Amino acid sequence: MSKAGVWIAAAAIGVAMTGCATGPWPKSRAQIEALPAACDDFSVSIYFDRDSAAITREARQVLRGAADIAKGCVAKNVHVVGLADAVGAPDANLALSERRAAAVTGALAKVGFRQVSFEVSAAGDAGAITQDGEARPLRRRADVRIDLELPPRT
Repeated sequence: MSKAGVWIAAAAIGVAMTGCATGPWPKSRAQIEALPAACDDFSVSIYFDRDSAAITREARQVLRGAADIAKGCVAKNVHVVGLADAVGAPDANLALSERRAAAVTGALAKVGFRQVSFEVSAAGDAGAITQDGEARPLRRRADVRIDLELPPRT
């Protein structure tokens, strides 16, 4: 292919690419950085070791990730429900799920959810047994739902 042919092909590609740039895509890095946060509500689960309410390293990473997702948004409410499996006495499981919910609430405050309305509850081992009578070990957790909204315009 001659030099003229290469230049013509390059020009044709350039013209074709210009047509692509007229779509909904941002045209510059400034537009990408200026896009507003989605501020959609989301949920995370924080898992615990058996008979423990200690926040693990992995759980702290999940909570930091939740704080990152919420950046640029206003957290309206945070709902935390502590759960426990069906191993042990029901009263002990309820107390454990309360401690788990409290631990997650404290850890959320440490990662930036301070000026937030928290709704904290504990379910203990309620619902931890399947209809077949099997215990559900994945109930060793606290479920967190974070309700977000866009910040007020100034």
